[in-house]
Amino acid sequence: MKKLVTSIALIAAMGGFGSAAFAAEEGHDLKAQTEHAIAGGHFPVLKPHEEKWSFAGPFGKYDKGQLQRGLKIYKEVCSACHSMSLVSFRTLEDLGYSEEQVKAFAAEYEVQDGPNADGEMFSRKAVPSDHFPSPYPNKEAAAASNGGAAPPDMSLLAKARGVERGFPQFIFDMIPILGGYQEGGPDYIHALLTGYQEPPEGIEVAEGTHFNPYFASAIALKMAPPISADQVTYDDGTPQTLDQYSQDVSAFLMWAAEPHLEERKRTGFMVIVFLLIFTALIYLTKKSVYSRKEH
Repeated sequence: MKKLVTSIALIAAMGGFGSAAFAAEEGHDLKAQTEHAIAGGHFPVLKPHEEKWSFAGPFGKYDKGQLQRGLKIYKEVCSACHSMSLVSFRTLEDLGYSEEQVKAFAAEYEVQDGPNADGEMFSRKAVPSDHFPSPYPNKEAAAASNGGAAPPDMSLLAKARGVERGFPQFIFDMIPILGGYQEGGPDYIHALLTGYQEPPEGIEVAEGTHFNPYFASAIALKMAPPISADQVTYDDGTPQTLDQYSQDVSAFLMWAAEPHLEERKRTGFMVIVFLLIFTALIYLTKKSVYSRKEH
């Protein structure tokens, strides 16, 4: 037992040291970090900050108000370039909308259907069973309109993106009962949206690209800052800041990627409780059976 406690204390101490080292590294000159990243091919230059999310931890839940605001941002800003082809309109009822509201929302989009009796494709208003349509007819058109690179589909973006944490945090991330770190994607999206800045002196970026030290693939990306303060109007009085916009759309994309997160956590908790009770019963049964045996 003493060795176990000592080991846990050592891991926790190393975790604190790792966090302190990271904070110190982040405090270094951005130019030096950028040059080091360019020389070694290591990106991002800066790791995303760990934000506080309502859905974090073993008992976390989505904030429906935040998800509705995130949907608004996606519709008014992101959907101009990014598709969300794996998300159907009818799932928006999980965000607190009524069936009639979902029908009205879907009808604001047009989708391609067909062929008709004449063998031709045609456009119609979307219905709840349809998925969010792409703003482009195909990937080639999307790439041609964005400098040769098609904008990624946002359906699973919050699960596909993210910067993994190093030792020893990743050990605790693998233990569900301790919370399990699954917010790397939203952290990354939030950091990317709020991280645009001028490149450090002496660091050049390609023409038509924008410096962002949180970008995971290079020091700059072609996507210009997509949103700014007061660009989207909130009806619930929530501050219309870049940070708030970024948090809301990141949370919405997490829901889009994992809409059954709350149900999964409830099921996992019940399974853990069952296993604990089952283990206790097995132990008591063993103790009762062998209590009459000579050792």
